[in-house]
Amino acid sequence: MFGLGETQAPKGDLIKDGSEATFMEDVIEASREVPVIVDFWAPWCGPCKTLGPALEAAVTAAKGKVKMVKVDVDQNQRIAAQLRVQSIPTVYAFWQGQPLDAFQGALPQSEIKAFVDKLAAMAGDGGLGEALEAAEQMLAEGAVTDAAETFAAILGEEPDNAAAYAGLIRCQLAVGDLDQAQAMADAAPGKIAGAKEIEAARAQIALARQAANAGPEADLRAAVDADPDNHQARFDLAQALHASGKVEEAVDQLLDLFRRDREWNDGAARAQLFTIFDALKPQDPIVLKGRRKLSSMIFA
Repeated sequence: MFGLGETQAPKGDLIKDGSEATFMEDVIEASREVPVIVDFWAPWCGPCKTLGPALEAAVTAAKGKVKMVKVDVDQNQRIAAQLRVQSIPTVYAFWQGQPLDAFQGALPQSEIKAFVDKLAAMAGDGGLGEALEAAEQMLAEGAVTDAAETFAAILGEEPDNAAAYAGLIRCQLAVGDLDQAQAMADAAPGKIAGAKEIEAARAQIALARQAANAGPEADLRAAVDADPDNHQARFDLAQALHASGKVEEAVDQLLDLFRRDREWNDGAARAQLFTIFDALKPQDPIVLKGRRKLSSMIFA
């Protein structure tokens, strides 16, 4: 039970008090296993006294699928500054070592529950059945028509199956019909429009469009070698590398660009990294390694 005036998090594995010393372990590393909610609060903040216990109750109800760390901004100003916390309460959700979602101010209990439930769903396996697995295998083997028919059959039984809908989008990508893939992504039903599978398909569409306009890799590499601070050339090289299937090398170039100037072109390097990460499976070694390196630079 949580009292309305309570501001300190109960001790335990699910809900902790955080600090600058423990932030990397309790948030960044822990979020590689399950999503972690970070509640930025202060003892003098009135709305925090309502939001905090409501978040704690929702996290407890999720039964281990989400964790929570409470950070007192007065005692941990460096972390708050790094995440650009300008007012409290501010809540961040971390997944796979990166900020995934956020909101400011107190929310109704129904919206808090929806926020936590959405995060909890990300930690599960999605409950996909044998038919979905079979369709994915067909698509991987190049049997696009068979895969599309199977994805469509799944949607006939479960219209809001995000994985099946995203599978149909990827079938369009597989045959090179970017416009149809985009149209399907834009028309995704409201209940699943923000699902991670649909977002991954959107990222794949964006990368496919970039690939169609990628510059010559050799020329771009020569330009970067001649002037390592030519940020546009390095960014274009990363796109060309990704287009030719050299995903890990593309990520390395973008990480180097972020290290040199994280604010260049409105943070284009970080945004492109997130697009690449979103397009891959969360547990892909390239994603795990890339997110870890990016996190170390952000929170160094």
